Amino acid sequence: MKYLGPLMLGIAGVAVLLWLGVWQLQRLEWKESVLAEIDARIGAEPVPLPQTPVPEADRYLPVSATGTPVGDPLRVLVSVKGTGAGHRLIQAFETEGRRVMLDRGFLRDGAQWGAPEGSLAVVGNLHWPDEVDSFTPDPSGDLWFARDVPAMAEELDTEPVLIIARNLSPADTNVTPLPVTSEGIPNDHLEYAITWFSLAAVWAGMTAFLLWRISRRPSA
Repeated sequence: MKYLGPLMLGIAGVAVLLWLGVWQLQRLEWKESVLAEIDARIGAEPVPLPQTPVPEADRYLPVSATGTPVGDPLRVLVSVKGTGAGHRLIQAFETEGRRVMLDRGFLRDGAQWGAPEGSLAVVGNLHWPDEVDSFTPDPSGDLWFARDVPAMAEELDTEPVLIIARNLSPADTNVTPLPVTSEGIPNDHLEYAITWFSLAAVWAGMTAFLLWRISRRPSA
């Protein structure tokens, strides 16, 4: 009987931790399916810009549009791996009697921007990035620290619609498009599963050690 309590506690703890690990593997399978769907949507054939895009329904929608960039861009501070610091250029874009926003891409810090004049053909994706939190500084002039679609639309006097360029024709000098991808979407379920399974192994080891210690106690 002296082993019953620790043994039951050990079995229960291991069972719960293993269940959590299996649940995370199920979540991993679900998340990979979601990411595959997003990737397929991002890379689909572009369609004309919808008249009334809806964030929930049209997120990542590939679109094509021809129009004219207007005014100076807003600059969003970013850093690109292997390149360094720079800015995303967000500019008003007039197309078919509408005025939306265009994320032209990345301009490395210190580089000169050469924007072609006249009409611009764009292939990209609609997106409403969720980048603003309580720690995001307020904009300073044309310098922004996150893409806040409603606030930027108000600043540039456009619809709250952002096209993130995949291709621009003609291309900008020194500006590299940063197209929409699924890479920034968190998928940590495998790490969580490994953590739970590791804790289950530790719990089982501690239970075995406790039972061994109990077995070494002298009988009353």
